[in-house]
Amino acid sequence: MTIDVFWRIPTHGEPSSHRNRTPHRGDWFPGDDTKAKPGSVGGTGEGYIDYVAEIARAAEISGFQGGLIPSFPMTDEPWVISSLLARETSTFRFMIPFQPGFLNPVVAARMTASLQRATGGRALYNIITGGGGPAQLWWGDSASHDDRYGRTTEFLDVLKGVWNGGPFSYKGKFYQVEDAGLAHPLSQEEYPEIYFSGSSDAALASASKHADYYLTWLEPFEQLREKFDRVKARTQILGRKIKCAIRVDIIARPTEDEAWAEVEKGFNSLSREALDKFQNPDASDSVGAARQRGNRPTTINSYKDLIIEPNVWSGFSLLRGGQTNGIVGSYEQVAERLDQLVALGADAFILASTPHLEEAYRVGEEVLPLLRGKTDTAILRAVG
Repeated sequence: MTIDVFWRIPTHGEPSSHRNRTPHRGDWFPGDDTKAKPGSVGGTGEGYIDYVAEIARAAEISGFQGGLIPSFPMTDEPWVISSLLARETSTFRFMIPFQPGFLNPVVAARMTASLQRATGGRALYNIITGGGGPAQLWWGDSASHDDRYGRTTEFLDVLKGVWNGGPFSYKGKFYQVEDAGLAHPLSQEEYPEIYFSGSSDAALASASKHADYYLTWLEPFEQLREKFDRVKARTQILGRKIKCAIRVDIIARPTEDEAWAEVEKGFNSLSREALDKFQNPDASDSVGAARQRGNRPTTINSYKDLIIEPNVWSGFSLLRGGQTNGIVGSYEQVAERLDQLVALGADAFILASTPHLEEAYRVGEEVLPLLRGKTDTAILRAVG
């Protein structure tokens, strides 16, 4: 058995630690009030892409197969960043998140095949369908929840249909094409692996048809077991097999006390307003986000109130935004928890920790070799 392990590339800037919001690295950090010129880091004149590239190289060196390049209103476009980082790395794979519906599927196929050709097949997808509410309207998308997933299914039907040269015709609710297909040599490129996110029944229906990996945030372990069983059962009905992957932030230190001390310092630096917003988030029809909120306590007075399982803390979004649940502990404890997730059915991980540069080395050197009780990375898929 092999385990694919990816890192996260912070294209939105980041603080230098969980407990220190400034100074920051990168020029996208929310609340930036520096006078740095556009495209520079902290006024130094160094391009922010240099910092992002340094993280990608650190992850590559440290044994990660590749990296997720986030896509939010406060980030650069992942397709563009992937092209830039391709020239800075040798084997690093680019997990590109995007929402079908914002690109024509034939155009997306051409873009992806071109990137595959230029990089030796290093592109893969994280298909996200959107959480609804104001965040979805930012993108100009007012489609309903189930329509978004229906559109995603059709999008992937067309993209896969045209990939091998066609001629391919399709008539659906959202897309119609006639005699489409990629031209040679693009049609000869390897079709990208698909990591698919979403927790609703509509999401699972789409994932079971097209995904290679069903991707979820970390949840209480028994909830994950149930979710994995559901998606695998739906996929088997279609005569397919699917793997499962988990996105999880971690804080790993030589001892458990040191790891929790990092959490405590970060929590103690928070304002009351941040805690109030955490407990009363913006509206969304995302089932995955609702599942995460369901694990939060009603009263939060200490970081300890957010410990929901041994070594699992549900306050990570307080420290940097994004997902809520993550793993905190010694190197051995973090590896043990990841190993438990493998036993539940996880085949891949997207890991993250702040700051991503130093932590890529730390996690690569201290945690990855301990997975499955190994003292080397033999179970990790060979990079490249």
